Amino acid sequence: MRVVVVGASGNVGTAVLRRLAADTTVTSVVGVARRTPQARPPAPYDTATWVACDIGAPEAEEQVVTDLARAFAGADAVVHLAWAIQPSHDRARLRSTNVVGARRVVQGAVQAGVPHLVVASSVGAYSPSPDDTLRDESWPTDGVRSSSYSVDKAAVESLLDRTESHTPLRVARLRPALVFQHDAGREITRYFLGPFVPERLLDGRVPLLPWPRGLRLQAVQADDLADAFREAVVRQVRGAFNLAAPGVLRGPDVAALVARARLREVPVRAARTVLAAGWHARAVPVGPGWLDMGMAAPLLDTSRAERELAWRPRTTAAEALHQLVTGIAAGAGTASPPLRPRGR
Repeated sequence: MRVVVVGASGNVGTAVLRRLAADTTVTSVVGVARRTPQARPPAPYDTATWVACDIGAPEAEEQVVTDLARAFAGADAVVHLAWAIQPSHDRARLRSTNVVGARRVVQGAVQAGVPHLVVASSVGAYSPSPDDTLRDESWPTDGVRSSSYSVDKAAVESLLDRTESHTPLRVARLRPALVFQHDAGREITRYFLGPFVPERLLDGRVPLLPWPRGLRLQAVQADDLADAFREAVVRQVRGAFNLAAPGVLRGPDVAALVARARLREVPVRAARTVLAAGWHARAVPVGPGWLDMGMAAPLLDTSRAERELAWRPRTTAAEALHQLVTGIAAGAGTASPPLRPRGR
């Protein structure tokens, strides 16, 4: 099989390249990224042929679609992973990459006659859930309105609905929980914690962990997620698949790793006020919409992935979190390879 991975140099993309490199079913991999690796990149980036393309480039619709169609030519499947989280204050730029970029990927795939598209969606695409009942893939994907990440994920879901209605393209959408791995430590720090949180502080040295009351999270380890992408590609499946490791993370689970079990639950409204103030002051890199989404997100029922993809995660949510925390403390990563400067 010939597989093209859009956004192949990021956290999930790195894990997907590792998985595809070990698969004899996949005979050719093309990596598409805004900036491509330098000559002779390390594994797993050396397993792909690289194409530079900024899918969110402004005022370049036809050229980007043409470039993507050229990169997709002859592919049995395209895996779309590219997504921007920063700069969080530039809403237009985020939407250009996340929503406009996704539309261009779809158009390029249709233009190139690709039969199968596998898209990284998210638990963040789902509408709020009022309780801890496990929700399957039929739960509405209208997003959380106060979260730009969620709004964009929901918009891409709508795009994929229209694509399936009007084109012969077979579409699979994978909806993972939070994605953790050791090698993403520095990347997660940059995207979510910012420069004012010392990385070594998370190595059990946080004096006390404030935790929004009622917040609970699911996670999946990146290599387990990559297994699901591999299965979706090779099996040529269509439809949506929830992906989460066993276990639900709550305040005591996180405090045990970063604060030696020292935990204080705080009202959600107070936590949101502090986060909003920090974001507006540009002291923290993400805004209160992320907390809103976390509080509203449903717990995922992964039965379909287990049944139709034979997906069995090897790492629990707590183990995946431990990997990430040790990666942050060690300053591990980034997951991306050394990249060529723009314009070269």
